[in-house]
This record gives sequence, structure tokens and C-alpha cells, in this order.
Amino acid sequence: MDGVRLTELVEAAGCAAKLAPGSLSKVLGDLPRVADERLLVGFDASDDACVYDLGDGRGLVETCDFFPPMVDDPYLFGRVAAANALSDVWAMGGAPTLALNLLCFPNCLGIEVAGQILAGGAERCREAGCVVAGGHSINDHEPKYGLAVTGFVPLARMLANAGAREGDALVLTKALGTGILTTAHKAGLLDEAGLKVATDSMVTLNKAAAEALADLDAHAATDVTGFSLMGHSCEMAEASGVTLEVRAADVPVMARAREMARLGLIPAGAYRNRDFFGPRVGLSNALPLDLTDVLFDPQTSGGLLVALPEADAGRLVARLRDGGQPAALVGRAIPRGPQSVVVS
Repeated sequence: MDGVRLTELVEAAGCAAKLAPGSLSKVLGDLPRVADERLLVGFDASDDACVYDLGDGRGLVETCDFFPPMVDDPYLFGRVAAANALSDVWAMGGAPTLALNLLCFPNCLGIEVAGQILAGGAERCREAGCVVAGGHSINDHEPKYGLAVTGFVPLARMLANAGAREGDALVLTKALGTGILTTAHKAGLLDEAGLKVATDSMVTLNKAAAEALADLDAHAATDVTGFSLMGHSCEMAEASGVTLEVRAADVPVMARAREMARLGLIPAGAYRNRDFFGPRVGLSNALPLDLTDVLFDPQTSGGLLVALPEADAGRLVARLRDGGQPAALVGRAIPRGPQSVVVS
């Protein structure tokens, strides 16, 4: 169908299309647990991927991630979705090796659009050093795309939500604001230049951030996606038995994200995040609403949140900034208190 915008076909975009965290938590809580001593990381601590012990000092890392488009360009959508899925493996300390395409596609679009989406995903996988070996497609009234990704991690270097230690510094490797900016663009209130700030970040692989950690003593990591910085910080804090203290002024924010937030261009996922995680987050009364909206904004293909010793945190930030990424030291882990995250 000529002239159809991909974003016109979807109700929610990118990682903002995730199930509400409260609903998902209830569903997962009712699932039976299957004991297997070689399953080192499952879904209990809301990690980014599962890790299975291969018995030779390596872990097999498995993840799956797909979503509806947040941009209208099919090739760009494929690049963003692939970068987002690959990120889960890097967040576990591993390297993505093999991927399978997951494509839901409506009959109202020409099949060449599907080819462009897959080509965009293939380009990001090539850049990541990951082989696309096939996949699966179905008809659907909404387009959706992503990957099932397999990787490997030396178990001595495996990262998870549960490793943060008291005194660790927190580094965020990308700026926040993708959900707000893509919502504003869909509403026609943000121009292409404003959107490009978000898309440039979303197609950036977390490969460089993961490689920059190789000789550092990282204790925990997660990628910041649909549950927002606050949500993923809660998950890390609770899994680790600490409280994370975040300095809002130090959190990198994309240009115009706060401006769009002040106009009320907030994705529905941000409200769901605030409803579910908000009671576990202590927000300073001095923080403006537009900034806290950014902190709860669902991110698509966001950066890594890493807990590591302060000296190593400084090295990580310096390396990534030298490479052009807006990494920042945004807080620290402190003894467990009544709230999972405190924001000043």
C-alpha cells in the first residue's frame, strides 16, 4: 500500500509496546520453576537473557526480542530492532554469535517492505559479528520485527542483575529519551532532525560498551529498555540486595526530550512504569516532572547500566566518551534501604 507510514499501523511503538510490568510480573510469578543446576540465569531476577552452563567454562546466552516500529523507514526499523535484540547478550557480558529473524507482517504492505526490514537487521548483525541463519514469519495486522539471539560468555566474565555491590559506581552508556521523542514525532510535533537524535542512538550497538568493559571489574549490568532507567534500576537493586542512588542531574538526556515531556508527549509505557516501579523509587520533591518523566520513559535499544568500582567507572566513561558516546557516571550502590532506588 503506497504512502502508508509504518507507525500508523501500530498502537504502541518499540519497547513501549511491552506488557505492563505489573501484569508481566504476575504471569511470571505463577509459572512453575524447573530446577536445573546448569541454568545459571533464568527469569527470576528479570535478567536480559538466560545463561546455561556448557560445562567447559563457557555459558550459552539466549534471548529473544521483537516489537512494532517506532519509525517509518523500514530499513531503519530493522536496524533499530536488531540492535535492541543483540544488546541483551552484551548486557550479560557475552558476544552474540547466531541470530534468527522474527517477522510479523501485514498484507497491506508490499513484500519489498519486509525485505527492507530484514536487510536493516542483517546490516546490524554483520556489524556485530553475528550470523543470521534463518527465522520465522507470520501474517499479522501490525508489523513487528526482532531477533532470537544466541551468544557465548566466559563464565568468569558473566554479568547479571544480581552482582551490584555496596560502593559500586553506576555508569549509563547512552542518553535517555527515545520513547518521548518517537512519541512526539508520531504526533507530528517533532521534526526529522529532532527524531534523528533518538534514531542515531537506537542504531548504535552496545558492542563498544561491552568491549570497553573487557579489562574492568564490572559486577553487574543490564540494558535499559522498555521498563525505563528506574524500572531496570529497581530490578538490579532488588536482585543485588542494595539500593541504587541516582543523581538525576548527571543522567544524560537527549536533546528536546524534556521539552517534549513538558508538552505532555509521554508514551503510555512511561505511565505503566511509574505505576509499577514508582512505589519502590524515592524521588526528591525538588525534581521537575519533565525530568522524572524521562527517568520512567521506556527506552528502545537503550544503553547499558553497569555497576563497577569507581576507578573502573571513570575509565569506562572516558573510553566511551572518546568514542563519541554520551556515557556518564550517574550514581552508586548503597546499603539496602526501604526503597530500591533513591533519586536526588
